[in-house]
Parts: sequence; structure tokens; C-alpha cells
Amino acid sequence: MKVKVNQLKAGAMLSYISMGLGYLVSIIYTPIMLRLLGQSEYGLYNLVASVVSYLGVLNFGFGSAYMRYYSRYKVQDDREKIATLNGMFLIIFSVIGLIAVIAGTVLAMNTEVIFGSELNSTELSIAKIIMMILVINLAISFPNIVFSSHITANEKFVFQKLVQMIKIVANPFVVLPLLIMGYGSVGMVIATTMLNISIEIINAVYCINKLKMKFSFRDFDFKLMREMTVFSSFIFINLLIDQINWNVDKFILGRFHGTVSVAIYGLAAQLNTYYLTISTAISGVFTPRVHRLVASENNNELTKLFTRIGRVQFIILSLISSGLIFFGRPFINMWAGENYDGSYPIVLLLIIPVTIPLIQNIGIEIQRAKNMHQFRSWVYFFIALGNLGLTIPLTKMYGGVGAAIGTAASLIIGNGFLMNWYNHVKVGLDMKFFWKQILNFVPALIAPIITGVIINNLFNLNRIFIFTGFICIYILIFAVSMWIFGMNRYEKDLIGKPIKKVLNRLIRRI
Repeated sequence: MKVKVNQLKAGAMLSYISMGLGYLVSIIYTPIMLRLLGQSEYGLYNLVASVVSYLGVLNFGFGSAYMRYYSRYKVQDDREKIATLNGMFLIIFSVIGLIAVIAGTVLAMNTEVIFGSELNSTELSIAKIIMMILVINLAISFPNIVFSSHITANEKFVFQKLVQMIKIVANPFVVLPLLIMGYGSVGMVIATTMLNISIEIINAVYCINKLKMKFSFRDFDFKLMREMTVFSSFIFINLLIDQINWNVDKFILGRFHGTVSVAIYGLAAQLNTYYLTISTAISGVFTPRVHRLVASENNNELTKLFTRIGRVQFIILSLISSGLIFFGRPFINMWAGENYDGSYPIVLLLIIPVTIPLIQNIGIEIQRAKNMHQFRSWVYFFIALGNLGLTIPLTKMYGGVGAAIGTAASLIIGNGFLMNWYNHVKVGLDMKFFWKQILNFVPALIAPIITGVIINNLFNLNRIFIFTGFICIYILIFAVSMWIFGMNRYEKDLIGKPIKKVLNRLIRRI
């Protein structure tokens, strides 16, 4: 049990180290990439990627199903069923990969119809090549879901995060040489695809050699397949909804306003993606524990875990979101260029509403573990349709800001109201207790907000040294205020105990 706990702590810590490394690499790499590609080609890449990403829903949510059934057979120590499960999933995802190639080829043959008249003939030609490469990348990634899910199910988070860190660091080194040589977005997607294939091979080798992963292809369990399909069908709806909420905006913008508008929205969406990954870094490593607590039918412990994770996520996300409000515009102008200034209002419209579901995202896994995720799927499905209905006219009138407003409205209605009601009334989580604990942070936010307003009204933040200095001051004030007025003993220990251990070791060495 001790090893598992260490894996959880190390996994969570490495997640944030990996993200910090990723953001550092992105801060250096992205401006260079944007300037080498140019705004139009960057928009074209985002536009094509948004269309190809829809093929990602072909995984049908079977990754979550694997976790559910693997955990069941692991508890029973039924190695034969685990081997059969591995074989089934490898077959399923290999077939899905083949379907993705066929569907992607059809899409690539019809780029003129898909992207409309806003793209010129050169852009359409490049779009066709990019689409085929991205489709091959996606198709090859499907069988790897079996291996990555197996690693997660065995709680080997240290290996998983270390491989992720290698990928983050390696990406600019394989992409930038091709961009400098003038291969543009085509060269970028080729390099990324080759890197992804290398990582997928590493995962497969680790599972087979280190985790002794076995496969059985003799007895395909059709009864289990039907059961998994029913379970995964609602996860599939969630995947489809996520695609509508996060990618349809770029497609609609491309149809009505061209690649430059997509580039501006795409940069905001990239920042929003970073924001999303920060939240999931903690909750992701608790997935196996959630399934164990659900199996023991302990709703009280689930609520405590749900609230504990949510509070930690809120501390981190409130620092980033408030910092983006006060420092986002000068950051975007200095980092990406003044021609991306329009990304600022878009990113605020995306990240502020999404904070509500992000501090509750462990609840999604709780619903899945209880097999109660159907309601969420249907609610999100109809809200996503409403989002689509709003986005089309708003995009025509207001461009990227209009598209973001449609997405923001759907997030507020779906996550701010309906899902909180469902978690409280049906799932068995005490949401009144949860929100009471979150609202306890309000006094801690007063000093940072006042500081941010004063800085914005008195100083010009468009100079790098002034900007960096005030960022540091803001973070310091936020941290002190949160420590004194917001954090409880558990949260202080998360920071304090590791620091004390390091200091004690240094003192002993001295």
C-alpha cells in the first residue's frame, strides 16, 4: 500500500513539474513557432486540427471502460480475464484506427466542401496534406490507449509523467529545425507524428516487458463487449460534446471569417487547454482510489475526497485566472504579438466559466465509477446543441468573441447549475458542504484583487521588466493572503512538509 501512496504523491508532483516544464517550453517555443509559421498558416493548422479531432470520438470512451473492468478483474486476481480484456481492447482500438484512416481520407478528399470559400487554393492544398498526416497520427494513437490505460490502472504514474516530460522537452527540438528550413505546418505535423509514435512504442514496451502485460485473442467476450458498449455510450456522448464545445468554434470561424480569425481564437484556445490540464493533473492520479471508494459505498469519504481535491484545484486555478485577468493582455501582446490582442477577451470568456467544472472534475470519475454518468451526458448533449445554435449567429456578428460567448453560456448553465444539483441529489455528494468550503476562500482573494486593480490603473505593463516584477509581487501577495486567510491545515501541509524535509536534509548535510 505504501508504494501506491508514493506513486500517487510522486505522480501528482511530477504532473505539476511536467506542466511547469511544458509551460516554460511553450513560453519559449510558441512565439518562435507563431512567427515562423505566420498568422494565416497557424490558423490553417488550427482549423484542420479542429476537424480531425472529431475523429477522436471514435474511441467511443472505451478507455474509461477499460479502467472499470480492469479494476474489477484485478480485485478478483483473474489473470485470464485481464488477458482477454487486453486482447479485446487491442482488437477494438486497431479496428477503430482503421476506420479513422478511411474516414479521414474521405474528409481530405473533400476539403473544398468542408472549409468553404474563405480558403484559397494554396491553403486548401496544404490543408489536405496536414489532414492526412494528422489522421495517420490519430489512427496510430488508438491502439496505444490500451497501453496508456494499463499504465494508469496499475498506478505507474512516475513512469507515465517522466515519459510525458521527455515528450514536452523533445517536441521543440524536432519541430523547430523543420520550421526554420521552411517546411511550415506540414513539417510541424510530420515531426509531431514521429515523436508521438516513438512515445507510443515506449509505452507498449514498458507494459509488455515491465508490467508483464498479457494478451489473449482466443475468447472474444461478446457479452462483456455489449456491457462495455452500454457503459461507454454515454462517455462517447461526453466526448462528442467536448468536441462541440472546444472545436466547433474554430470550424465555424474558418467558414465565416477565414484563417486569421481562427488563429486568434486558436491561441486563446491553446491557453485554455493549458488551464484545463492544470486541473486534471491532480484529479487524474486519484481515479483508481475513486473506484475503490465507490466499491466500498462510502459517500462520506467520497465527498471529503471530492472537496479536498476541489479546494486544492481552486487555489491553483484562482491564481492563474485572476492573474490572467490582470496581466493577460500585456502577456499576449508581448508573447504572441500585437496582432493576437483579440485573443485576450476570448480566453477570459473561456477560462472563467470553465473553472466551475474544473474544480469538480473528480466528480465525473465518481459518476462513471457509480455508472451514473448518463444524466450528465444527456444534459451536456442538449446544452452543446444550444451552444452550437448560439455560436453560429454570434460568430457571424462578433467573430471569435461571439463564438466564445456561446461556449461560456453552455458551461455556466450545464456545470454551474444542473450538474451541481445532480451531484447533490442523485450521486450522493454533499454539494452544500463543497461550496461552503470553496466560499471560505473569498477573504483570501480580496487583497490580490485590490493589488491587481491598483497595478493595472497606475502602471504600464507593456515593458517586460515592469511586467515581470509586478507578476512576482502579485503572486507573493496572493500566496501570503491565501496562506493566512484561505488554506486549511491539510493544504498548508502539502506545501510545508516537503519544504521542511528539504530544509532538514540541507541542515544535516551542513
